[in-house]
Amino acid sequence: MKEETIQAIQKFIADRDWGQFHSPAAFARSISIEAGELLECFQWSDTDYDLQDVKDELADVLIYCTDLAVALGLDMDQIILDKLRKQAEKYPVEAFRGTSRKYDK
Repeated sequence: MKEETIQAIQKFIADRDWGQFHSPAAFARSISIEAGELLECFQWSDTDYDLQDVKDELADVLIYCTDLAVALGLDMDQIILDKLRKQAEKYPVEAFRGTSRKYDK
């Protein structure tokens, strides 16, 4: 994520003095809550959804994920790349291309 975006999120929080209410656990709960709201956009249909609602809820999830990463001093790009490397070991292309089966099956 761009540093400019991270700073905009932090400024938004600081301007409202909301940092006093924030903790890693609160961010984790908020991620789950907002992910539920994102899922609600697709509750009755996989194809009939309001894109603006999806964008708004996805932004909420991403904001809270960013808040959690910042609170824990994590580099988002690095943790994503690290996870992709782990997943590549579990799911080598030769064995998993075109299949949705789990790595232990």
